[in-house]
This record gives sequence, structure tokens and C-alpha cells, in this order.
Amino acid sequence: MHHSEQLCVSLLWRCKTLKHIQQLQALISKTGLEPDPYIAGKLILNCAVSIPDSLDYAHRLLLHTPNPDVFMYNTISRGLSESENPENSLVAFTEMRRKSLVPDSFSFAFNLKVAADLRSLEAGIQLHCHALIHGLNAHLFVGTTLTSMYGECGLLDDARRVFDEIPEPNVVAWNAILTACFRGEDVENMELVFDRMTVLLLRDITSWNVMLSGYMKAGNLVMARKLFSEMPLRDGVSWSTMIVGFAQSGSFEEAFRRFRELRQTGMEVTEASLTGVFSSCAQVGAFEFGRTVHGFVEKSGFGLIVSVNNTLLDTYVRCGYIDFASLVFQRMEEKRKNIVTFTSMISGLAMHGYVEEVIQVFREMEESSELILPDAIIFVSVLYACSHAGLIKEGCLYFDKMTRVYGIEPSIEHYGCMVDLYGRAGLVHKAYEFINEMPVSPGAVIWRTLLGACSIHGDVELAERVKERLSELEPDDSGDHVLLSNVYATAGKWKDMAGVRKLMSRRSIIKTPGWSMHDRKSID
Repeated sequence: MHHSEQLCVSLLWRCKTLKHIQQLQALISKTGLEPDPYIAGKLILNCAVSIPDSLDYAHRLLLHTPNPDVFMYNTISRGLSESENPENSLVAFTEMRRKSLVPDSFSFAFNLKVAADLRSLEAGIQLHCHALIHGLNAHLFVGTTLTSMYGECGLLDDARRVFDEIPEPNVVAWNAILTACFRGEDVENMELVFDRMTVLLLRDITSWNVMLSGYMKAGNLVMARKLFSEMPLRDGVSWSTMIVGFAQSGSFEEAFRRFRELRQTGMEVTEASLTGVFSSCAQVGAFEFGRTVHGFVEKSGFGLIVSVNNTLLDTYVRCGYIDFASLVFQRMEEKRKNIVTFTSMISGLAMHGYVEEVIQVFREMEESSELILPDAIIFVSVLYACSHAGLIKEGCLYFDKMTRVYGIEPSIEHYGCMVDLYGRAGLVHKAYEFINEMPVSPGAVIWRTLLGACSIHGDVELAERVKERLSELEPDDSGDHVLLSNVYATAGKWKDMAGVRKLMSRRSIIKTPGWSMHDRKSID
């Protein structure tokens, strides 16, 4: 290597920004090293992998290189595979083939990973065919990524066939076929593969974690506990798998216990562990425990993570502590709020009757610099809030905005909110007209909402018409008969009320009794 080449390579590794790269490229042009494939390859490598926001520049460098080689294309594929648009890596592979360059094992490894991540079976099969043509299908790297690709696409048999072609699979390859079984929810084959890995002494922490996830996904908590107790080594993934798994299966107390054990080990708590424990707190209303974990979040710096804040906010909402939820929401930076954040906050406020705050947060979302667009779920909460507060004008405006501005097709839930809005305000005939003009067939819930409004406002004639519609849909619903009976009672039509009760008795329609439940353990 000449002195000028050594100097350029030395300077290249010191470049930290795209501006530095451009300055170095100017120096390379002056020294006449621009056509040098070694220098060009190093430039592309740094821009594609090491320098932030330089991937496009790396691609332009590739296009301006007179005779790009496979290494350069592999470098671009590597960078693109980790970008926001990984499918462009497949485009680069196609460009390379058009130049009659022969792909190597790295070419297939990078692009098969993309096909696996995108669940693109078509691209994966095409790459497999190319690998067969070039005799690389049994190569360790290629065979491993082919196994992963077929596994991610749900083709376990194909994954197994590819795996069996690898002459001497290492632990990474074995983990690939184990993960393929996990994706296919085939616990029986997972156990066979895991046991075989034991015999070959090829298990690592990833193997144990995948097996643990398999048991949790299958709902086999007994085997998950047993495997966890046998693990020679545990990491953050092991603990988060247990915590999240128990939370999702409804074993909330055990999820709490595992989180406490994790804290006692001194091991670093992961984002997944926190979201899992907050999910458990939300499900069982464990406010005090949630607040304790919140303190840990603040001290440990997890308060900057969006998913953690979202589950914390949801925990406070579900526990009924809307002030705490609002505090979490207000302390989040605007750029760290997403659609989940706004959905949780708006639904929580609506649920607890904070109508003005619902409208205020909705406006904040619309005015956000992050360009967050409301979805159908948020509009259900907004319309729900308007109906319970009697804000007819506002409710109609939001319903119109949902379709006209945001192009959201109203669902039966949105129509139900509008019927409830009119019904609560006493505009029962307006609600009846609205139902008849709906483009979708109103279900029993819609008619029942109007019947309830007729009961409250004493409109006997309309109640009878609505009950006729309900009788066509659900003739034996006890609640509908009771509502009509109440309408007659409110209007003083005792004979008609008695007639409804006799009809219920004659048809053996029994009113479902109300009931409640409580946790004895928390009371005793």
C-alpha cells in the first residue's frame, strides 16, 4: 500500500460525520486515488455502516464507482438491511446480478435476513434458487439464514430440509431451527431439537430463551417454571419472558413476584420486563405496586422510553387514578408521544367524565408537530365523552370531521355513540331517523340503546316501535322486555306493563340477575 493510500485509510477511520467523508473524498480526488477499488470500498463501508445518515451517499458512491465489486454491493445490502426500507437491499442484489457479479455467502446472508424480516416468501425462494445455482445452499451462513427465512414464513418442513443439508451446523444454526419450530408453535419438535442440542453440547443462552418462550407461548406455565429453574444462566430476555408470559396468561401475582426477584438479582431491568409488570398492574388494579415501579422507572432513566410511559399511563387509567395518568402524559415530551399515548389518555379521560380535557388533548394531538393522526378508536372515546356530557353540537362536528377530514369509515361503535348522544339529550326521534339512515344494518345493541333512551324519556309510542325491531333480532332477550315494561310503568300504563310481564312468564323469559365479585384475599 502506497503512503497516500495509508494516509487516506487512516483519515477515513477518523471520520465521524458525512461532512468529514466529503472532505476526505475531495482529498482522494486530488491524490488520484478515486478509481482505486480498495479506497472506494472503504469509503462505501464507512458511509453505509458507520457514519449516521450517510446510506444514500454510500449508494451514490457505488453508482459512481467504475467497476464495483461484490464486496461493495454486500456493504450496501448490509446497510440497507438495517435501514427503514430494508426491501431496498433486495433491489441492490438485483442490480449486482445484472452486472454479472457472482454473489458470495455474505450476499445471501444479508438478503435472506431481509426476506425473513419482511416475511417475503417469494423473495426468499428466489434467493434460495440463486444459492442452489452457485452451490452455496449448504454453506453454514447461507443455510442458517435460509432456515430462519422459511421459519419466519411459517414453512417448518422446508426449514427442516434446509437445515438437514448443512454439513456441520453450529449453535447459531441449531438455534435457527429451534426458532423455526417456535414460530410454527410446534412445541413437540422444539423439545426434540433442544434435547438433541443437549447431546451435542451446543446450547447457549439463546437456546434456553427460545425454549422458554415456546412454553410460555403455548401456555405451559409448569414447564416454563421448570425450565427457568434449570437454566445455568439467565439474562434480561429470560426474566422478561417470564414476567410478560405470566402477565399475558393472567398469572399477575407471579409476574409481580418474578419482577421482585429480578430486582433482587441486581441484573439490569429491561423495557420488556417493565411493560409486562405495568400490564399486570393495569389488569388487577395494583395501583400501589405500579406506583412503586414508577419510582424505579424515574430513578433508572426508563422514563424516556415511549413504551414504558404508555403502559404506565394505561396502568394509572385502569386503576382509576386519572390525575397520575395526566401527570405522566404532561411530563412526556411531544416527540415521545405516539398514537398509543393519545389513545390511552383520551379514552381514560372519557371513561372518567373529563370531557373538556378530552377535547383539549384531542386538539393537542391534531396540532402536534409529530403529525399524529387520530384513528377510529380515539373517535369512539371522543364521541362517548360528548354523549355523556350532552354536547350534541360538538359530537356531530367530531362525527363529521372523522369522515370528512380523516377519511375514517364509521363503525357500528361510532353509530352507537351518535344514537346514545341523541338519546341522552332526549332527541329520541332524531336518533330513530339517524338509525334508519345508517348505511349499515343496525344491530340489536343500536336499537337497545334507543329503547333505553325511550325508557328514560317516557316515549311509549317510539319504544313500542323499537321493541318490534328488537323482537325481530333477539325475541327472547329479557332486558328488552324489562325496558319496555319500565316505559309502560313510567307512563302509568299498568295494564300494558302487566301484559309484558305475563308474556315473559308464558315464554319462560327470565331476567338475568345482577351480580358482583370481589377478591377475598385483598379484603381479608
